[in-house]
Amino acid sequence: MHTDTHIPPLGGGRGWRDNATRYALLPLRVFLGVTFIYAGLDKLTDSAFMKEAGSGSIGDMMRAVRDSAAIPALVDMALKNPVAFGNVIAIGELAVGIGTLIGLFARLAALGGALISLSLWLTVSWASDPYYYGNDLAYLMAWLPLVLAGAPMLSVDAALRSRRRQRAGGHR
Repeated sequence: MHTDTHIPPLGGGRGWRDNATRYALLPLRVFLGVTFIYAGLDKLTDSAFMKEAGSGSIGDMMRAVRDSAAIPALVDMALKNPVAFGNVIAIGELAVGIGTLIGLFARLAALGGALISLSLWLTVSWASDPYYYGNDLAYLMAWLPLVLAGAPMLSVDAALRSRRRQRAGGHR
């Protein structure tokens, strides 16, 4: 049984199926990265969203879901300062999206994305009936393979890992 985690370069004696397997998480990484960057920017640039009250505001949205949330205490915490909470979520989405897209601290970024998705599922989309209409659960599940695998291909993490190997004098 081969246990080495070193991944040879593209075309390193492997067939197209092996290469496809190595790059299998890349489309998921690109989708989640772009989506979370867009979601963060959308929140930060939407003047109606970043208000305590009013049509389309974070405050009104949180008050609307409070009684149907799985954990109302999470919503209560956010309602203490909805604008600050909205900013934290938006900046978190941006950081997660950028980290995921470029593959920098990819597992940590994916964990952040999973936690954001989990918190949104337990609050905003918990009341979706049937449950699969709420997209936050699907996002949570989509983050899990990236939490486990990171970004082994076409990423800053992979480049840094390769650089460390070269400095150490070869393959580990």
